[in-house]
Amino acid sequence: MPVCGRCGKALSSAADKPITVTDANFAEVVEKASLPVLLDLWAAWCGPCRMIAPVVEEIASEMAGRALVGKLDVDANPETSARFGVQSIPTLLVLKNGREVDRIVGAAPKNSILQTLQRHL
Repeated sequence: MPVCGRCGKALSSAADKPITVTDANFAEVVEKASLPVLLDLWAAWCGPCRMIAPVVEEIASEMAGRALVGKLDVDANPETSARFGVQSIPTLLVLKNGREVDRIVGAAPKNSILQTLQRHL
């Protein structure tokens, strides 16, 4: 079972899968997270978003305990996407304490996403 990189506590198995982030739970899930967060802003109709979805799933599993991975549907959650000025999807945000520290726009390869995320661990 994965453990928290800071406190060593066991993480639930849900931490090795992307967490659904919404406008309603953003503060609780992202701003209060003790780990850096990779947030995938996507939409069901977006082809490139569907292309990188399996990569985001893999990263969630591989980074469990070191980073939290979330997915936010921009159509259902317009407040959060507007707050971060997201104009193109997929957009991957790296956040610490709810603040954006990095951004990837477009369907980037897995190694590029991991390199960006690892800079903030």
